[in-house]
Amino acid sequence: MKVEVRQSELPQAGADLLVVGLYEDGSLPDPIAGAAGAAVAKGGFKKLSRAHLPGGAPLLVVGLGKREEADAERLRVAAALAAQEAGRLQAGSVAWALPEGVDEAGAAEALVTGTILGAYRFDSFKGTEPDDPPAPRIESLTLLAPAGVAAAAEAARVGAEAQNRARDLQMTPANVATPSYLSRRARSIASAHAAVSAEVLGREEIVAKGMGGLAAVSQGSVEEPKLIVLRYAGGGTGPTLGLVGKGVTFDSGGISLKPGAGMHEMKYDMSGAAAVLEAVAAIAELGLAVDLLAVVPSTENMPSGTAVKPGDVITQYNGVTVEVNNTDAEGRLILADALAYAVELGAERIVDLATLTGAVTIALGSTYAAVIANDDDLAAAIGRAGTDSGELTWRLPLHPEFKQLMKGKVADLSNLASKRKAGTITAASFLEEFVGDTPWAHVDIAGTAWDVGREYTGSEASGFGVRLLVELARQIG
Repeated sequence: MKVEVRQSELPQAGADLLVVGLYEDGSLPDPIAGAAGAAVAKGGFKKLSRAHLPGGAPLLVVGLGKREEADAERLRVAAALAAQEAGRLQAGSVAWALPEGVDEAGAAEALVTGTILGAYRFDSFKGTEPDDPPAPRIESLTLLAPAGVAAAAEAARVGAEAQNRARDLQMTPANVATPSYLSRRARSIASAHAAVSAEVLGREEIVAKGMGGLAAVSQGSVEEPKLIVLRYAGGGTGPTLGLVGKGVTFDSGGISLKPGAGMHEMKYDMSGAAAVLEAVAAIAELGLAVDLLAVVPSTENMPSGTAVKPGDVITQYNGVTVEVNNTDAEGRLILADALAYAVELGAERIVDLATLTGAVTIALGSTYAAVIANDDDLAAAIGRAGTDSGELTWRLPLHPEFKQLMKGKVADLSNLASKRKAGTITAASFLEEFVGDTPWAHVDIAGTAWDVGREYTGSEASGFGVRLLVELARQIG
């Protein structure tokens, strides 16, 4: 979507749809007030009213609620509602008047983000009749705002479009979005940016390196597993930031088969990988001053005569042995190899993203992603990035007793605790065994990657984590 910042009055914006926000105690300026007339009632947050300015230009008034409650999140929601209304009106261009009384750069970010995310549609696999015209889309957004917000608007555009690309990856069916498909996307990112390089390991190399977790999970599928490595040389002065994303492109549960109801949604078990890949692309496009290493282990988890079995013992990349007591706890097995490999490759602080546990949805719903970390500074930085980006996180504790729950009987560790206690934390405690002393944080996005229900993310793929990671790189690079 084209985004521009202009200094003009709303009636002169020349867009297909003009949008203005209205506080409960606010009033509209002339000539908007006269044109809107009785169509605008002093409603609350999210109230929409349509009218026309002189000359026929359509006007949308969006309720912003109480002035004292106005913040970036409210503006993201308001912009998404306006984008959806623009779709219904088949408006190809939208102009927003920057609301008064808010941080101008923050408001610009929110309006751009909400518009781009709110206008998202995934229709790549929908056929159309030959004579049908293409479905209308918003092609351009104009912010009527001071010139000084242009940089914030452009950064928001890059982040939001990257998030939509992650949503595309999540939504693409698993027979298309295979590990090889993700590896091709990684190579495409590298080819588009001189500062990014890509390396991809296949099954033979994964087995030869002793990545027992990734090898074991993949052995039930005919699809080739991939270990994807992206490096971004941004010239940062701080420690190299490692990003690790879980890339299970379809999770049947393996021999520990999942229930059939809802299994079609298990194409989204690569949401962590999607977020990491597109965050790297956005970071490179923005030219952020950070040195970055991304590692994405990708595979299917399928049942077959060659699949890993409950009770099998495997050896992870760092030499730790693991009893595979439940093949549906596969994400931690592939992440363990990736984390150990990231440390070996030089990551000096690591953040991993994964749709890892259903337990996190019970704990935090779809409002917060859980953060479990061995480093207070890194956890705090992720918290700040979450607040600033609107992709919220909540820290959960680590404790030696959680580690004890993951001890194995015939191996060093078990991949699933025998007791149903603190499922999100025990999974993270397992991962901590593979980072050594490296500052590390695990972000469990199982509740926030899909079916969030927010106006700008909808009820399917959300792309959660892209803007969080971009903001984190911006702040700590």
